[in-house]
Amino acid sequence: MCGVVGWVDFDRSLAGERANILAMTGTMALRGPDAEGVWVAEHAALGHRRLAVIDLVGGAQPMTADRDGSAAAVITYSGEVYNYQELRTELAGRGHQFRTRSDTEVVLRAYLEWGDAFVERLNGMFAFGLWDIARQRLVLARDRMGVKPLYYYGTPAGVVFGSEPKAVLAHPTVPTEVDADGLRAAMTLVKTPGDSLYRGVRELRPGHLVVVDRAGRHERAYWRLPTREHTDDLDTTVGTVRELLRDIMTRQMVADVPVGTLLSGGLDSSVVTALAAAAPSERGDPVRSFAVDFVGQTENFLPEEMRDTPDGPFARAAAEFVHTDHREVMLDVATMLDPLHQTSAMMAMDGPSPMGDMMTSAYLLFGAVREGSTVALSGESADEVFGGYGWFHDPEAVASPTYPWLAWLHRSTGDANPASDLLEPDLAKLLDLPGYESDTYHAAIAEVEHLPGVDPGERRMREVFYLHLTRWVQVLLDRKDRLSMAHGLEVRVPFCDHRLVEYVYNTPWSMKTYDGKEKSLLRGAAAGLLPESVLQRKKSPYPSTQDPRYGQMLRDQANAILADRNSPVVGLLNVPRIRQLLETPLESSGFGPNRRRVELLISLNDWLRRYPIRLRLDS
Repeated sequence: MCGVVGWVDFDRSLAGERANILAMTGTMALRGPDAEGVWVAEHAALGHRRLAVIDLVGGAQPMTADRDGSAAAVITYSGEVYNYQELRTELAGRGHQFRTRSDTEVVLRAYLEWGDAFVERLNGMFAFGLWDIARQRLVLARDRMGVKPLYYYGTPAGVVFGSEPKAVLAHPTVPTEVDADGLRAAMTLVKTPGDSLYRGVRELRPGHLVVVDRAGRHERAYWRLPTREHTDDLDTTVGTVRELLRDIMTRQMVADVPVGTLLSGGLDSSVVTALAAAAPSERGDPVRSFAVDFVGQTENFLPEEMRDTPDGPFARAAAEFVHTDHREVMLDVATMLDPLHQTSAMMAMDGPSPMGDMMTSAYLLFGAVREGSTVALSGESADEVFGGYGWFHDPEAVASPTYPWLAWLHRSTGDANPASDLLEPDLAKLLDLPGYESDTYHAAIAEVEHLPGVDPGERRMREVFYLHLTRWVQVLLDRKDRLSMAHGLEVRVPFCDHRLVEYVYNTPWSMKTYDGKEKSLLRGAAAGLLPESVLQRKKSPYPSTQDPRYGQMLRDQANAILADRNSPVVGLLNVPRIRQLLETPLESSGFGPNRRRVELLISLNDWLRRYPIRLRLDS
């Protein structure tokens, strides 16, 4: 797991541009705290910051591979390929010789053997730039589910790329501009594949690769969610899910550094923790599990619509049952609202977020986990794969002509994006956030493939799953990657294995809910692995503090922003409306619309203050 950058220009020599590639590479230091490397040639320059996980000594990058005695290709690579050992054996049988034990060299050799089709053989989470020295072409590739990020900016004669926008923006020719679509994306809980907040900066879409040569840039999909008939019966389906999970976990436990798990006490993270604890370990140490909680949360917990029980007791029950070395990361309000931590989380994301304390607490959690582990396994994306959220089971949300999670969340705001109320009226009209959400929703729905003659209910649920697996999960995976890698922590997501995703995606909704509960297939596959209290626990989202002091401190921060004539966000705001909002206490729930509005306001102001952004709202 690392940070990658690169620059290709066919109209000029990059031999003297080492300082610029080093500046870009330096922005990725948090992603790769263990080593730095650059490789510079006539028309290509690559940079790399390394987090050493496999082959700690031999895996330095950028890495080259020889063919017929001369350098043939060089790569800057981030991620893990979990089937690299099988690929290595196959490639060795075809005459390839290896200098290291790393999966990076396997990826290089796979390209030399199979050309661009090599990416279809990789099982894992990855993003990389590979320069073919002989053919003078760059290959950019990203894993199927988009677990690892990769951004690029097209230039007249090539491309600039990096793991995060900050690396691309560090290039001297790339402007830090945000247009209307960028602001729209910053204020919604939708991540449209390919888009970024920054004008001209593209995010390589999941399951895609881009080839850059003298003829230009050529992008193609090497994978998309397949649509096929599911013919297995229920027992076979549950058994297949169980065996897939066991195989996935065996592969993802491989590391030359300590491995832990993120354990909330929900079904998803508890299954991952149980399977990790049962998997063979070369180190012999018990798995470390980490849970985040808030001071006083368990003792003073109040049931909410989306969360009816506190996490702590369930996380402890799961850890005790599977015998992990369990650790609790306790956070208080003052720590979460420390401007240093708020800004650090925002800068890790390269932009604002309406997710509020769920961003800052995750940032702090990952920092604490990094003190005890270099790799952590997460239950992220199980809800998207198996149908765990409450809105999957809400007929009104499912039938709504928008993203189901937005239908659910916007009910309390009159079916409108709550961020609209923040904005100066003319700006709110220009951005038209409800219209933006509607337009992107219909574009996403148009991508869905259907089987002929399918029951209308099953047809709609396929659309709902497609939306979650291509739009919503991207929001969560991006949060997970950026905030964890800001501490040099690699977080693996077993439920994003494409074999599992493909299999469950094509399983009928009736089978996914065979016992009348959410995530029936996962619960059935996990039978016997966990205590019944955890196995049967109702879905509970990532935790959010209920401490009333949090709302008061948010109001204080927002009032200070409004009182400062130099606050960059004020010119974008409907100040009278916000002052009115701040006259009353904010909701204790993290899903309260007013609390979300104020958290977004603070985050927007910090972003505009910290980044040299030029707003281009005329385009």
